[in-house]
Amino acid sequence: MAHSADDDLIFIEEDRSPDNIADMDACWRILIVDDDRDVHEATEFALSGVEILGRRLHLMHAYSGREALTVLEREPDIAVALLDVVMESDDAGLKTVVAIRQDLMLLNLRIILRTGQPGQAPEADTIARYDINDYKTKSELTHSRLYTTLTSAIRSYNQLQRLDASRRGLEKIVAASNQFIAEKGLHSFAEGVITQLASLIGIAPEGLVCAASSDDEDHPEQFRVIAAAGRYSHLIQHRLEEIDNLHIAQSLNQALRNHYSTVGSRDITLYFRKNAEEGFAAYIESAEPIREVDQHLLEIFCTNIALCAKNIDLVNELRRDALVDRQVGLPNRNALVLELDRRLAEGAHNEVVALLDIDQFAATNDMLGHPYGDALLTATAQRLRALFDNSVFVARLAGDAFALAGQGRFLDTATIQRLFAHPFLIDEIDHPVSVCLGIAPLDGCSNGQDALKNAYVALRRAKALGIGQSVTFSPEIGQSAREHTLLLRDLRIAFERRELSIVYQPQIDLASGKVIGAEALLRWQRADGEFVPPDRFIPIAEQSGLIVSIGRWMLPEVLRSLKRLQAAGHEQLRMAVNISSIQLRQPSFLDFVNDSLAEAGVAPELLELEITESVALEGLDAMVALLDKLRSQGIRIAIDDFGTGYSSLNYLARLPFDHLKIDRSFVLSMDTSERGARIVRTIARLGSELDVKTVAEGVENQEIGQRLHAFGCGAVQGYHYAHPMDEASLLLWLAEHR
Repeated sequence: MAHSADDDLIFIEEDRSPDNIADMDACWRILIVDDDRDVHEATEFALSGVEILGRRLHLMHAYSGREALTVLEREPDIAVALLDVVMESDDAGLKTVVAIRQDLMLLNLRIILRTGQPGQAPEADTIARYDINDYKTKSELTHSRLYTTLTSAIRSYNQLQRLDASRRGLEKIVAASNQFIAEKGLHSFAEGVITQLASLIGIAPEGLVCAASSDDEDHPEQFRVIAAAGRYSHLIQHRLEEIDNLHIAQSLNQALRNHYSTVGSRDITLYFRKNAEEGFAAYIESAEPIREVDQHLLEIFCTNIALCAKNIDLVNELRRDALVDRQVGLPNRNALVLELDRRLAEGAHNEVVALLDIDQFAATNDMLGHPYGDALLTATAQRLRALFDNSVFVARLAGDAFALAGQGRFLDTATIQRLFAHPFLIDEIDHPVSVCLGIAPLDGCSNGQDALKNAYVALRRAKALGIGQSVTFSPEIGQSAREHTLLLRDLRIAFERRELSIVYQPQIDLASGKVIGAEALLRWQRADGEFVPPDRFIPIAEQSGLIVSIGRWMLPEVLRSLKRLQAAGHEQLRMAVNISSIQLRQPSFLDFVNDSLAEAGVAPELLELEITESVALEGLDAMVALLDKLRSQGIRIAIDDFGTGYSSLNYLARLPFDHLKIDRSFVLSMDTSERGARIVRTIARLGSELDVKTVAEGVENQEIGQRLHAFGCGAVQGYHYAHPMDEASLLLWLAEHR
């Protein structure tokens, strides 16, 4: 049996007969499926002029999963698909694989998944079910690795195509490949090889032995039997030198050391290459002389099984990733849920799960850089693991959130908070860190998911209270969370049924007494007539992300209303609309605003967007750039609820804005507190120093309006001047106050 150092297994010489010349001149057709045109260009560049197995490559292109299926339906003789995991959707690649295998029935096409993020890797059972042949990150596929990967895939495709035309044994090989990729380790894999190989060449699974490198870290050069059948079953886990049959030991040893296969009169020793350094071998013995089996059939079998063996490592890696957070080396959320389920099944008593979240991590990460953030996460993981014994399960959930599970006496608030009493030494500098805690007892929980959900509820409550806060879950907190969930459900339904409405509150210039604009406000009246206060439903809309959809409905409605008010003679009326930080983070926000203005026919100078101080926590550089673009078009920016959130002179110096709005809580306190009056006066002076107009909310009597004017406040709104009203009422009110 011939062999070469360049091939995994060669049983016969390559066919160079004239009949094969046309075959050699043909091209291998490679389909590149990716929504990033740069990836297509980079792949073309890497494969320019490349030949594989004597043939040139013909590259074809598709930019979505749907387009790929159209190409494959029209051109079925494509050898390899380099398929992106994430395209028009997060699972577009996997859906395409399903369609290729199940709908188009292209079983020979080699599919190599590519992704820019290792976290997008498919689940192991998905690889097994849909015959994904390889998985690579895009950063892995350098020129040499891309060539190696394609060579392996094309060789497999070519052999499958030839066998398909002449050998029905292909069905067994494909079935074996699908079975083997799902095996949990090399031992189970080797047992499957014995069964499939015996079936393939028509012998009983007698006298079959599989051997591979030893698991012994001290003696990795030794070989050990990992599977055996028939009268050799007793040899499992024995070293080769312990086999009393010298011929078998020598045959396996030779194959494993020299990386090739041999054929004897009554036996065959096959070598299966996992990678350049390691593989495993199978010795097959027969009571009768082994007939002249089809060499191509065995070659195909060995090549496919070798590819499956290589993917065993991938499968194990995916399984590990399913339970381990690679960045910090701790168990992940999946592992935590399994651990909580185990503890509950064993009758956990007085045990808790505690979630901790690093305060202001995102802002700190933006300020000091991602390397600092990564170092802080690693240091936090190390401190948590080092300061608890093995009875406490430590995990990282996501981002800057960690979890602890164990006896409540070890995981009380004081104990955990003490862990962060000492600063972290990062880059030789001490960094104080505080955390918020949410603690939930396991008692009374039916499963780990329930316990974790309770802990999340407590953590959200703690974070709402401020930095360094801790909350332990209770039935009362659970009831509040359920009410929150029900309110969100009702809000979604109300939005879908168009039960939300818009009202307008006029804004008055204090110096002239003229109406200069109005603020658009959202209202929710249930079908039974009950009004839900904005301070109850708007935070829920923001937390759930529903505010984005609401905003996409509200802004065009407000601008159309403004256009009708202009047509009624109020040409210079300015309209203020509240915009949440979540809306500002949408990539298409600027286009959305411009499109809304154009559709309504309203000048940008008559639109004012009110933002809160919290935008300073969302990545200041990006926010400044966006607000600059808006203002450059004439749109005005107001800082709403000033003084009630993340107040900082640093962000005031950097954020571009035109108006500073004084929160109604400060204005209302002017009647009863001199301190409140001083705060309002200070904000008014600050606006003057910054050369921006201040607008006071919540003015309910004439005296407050006069004092605000004396403080230098530019404009006001409140019940003293007008209540919020619908468009029709506003039109009548404006007519009376023209």
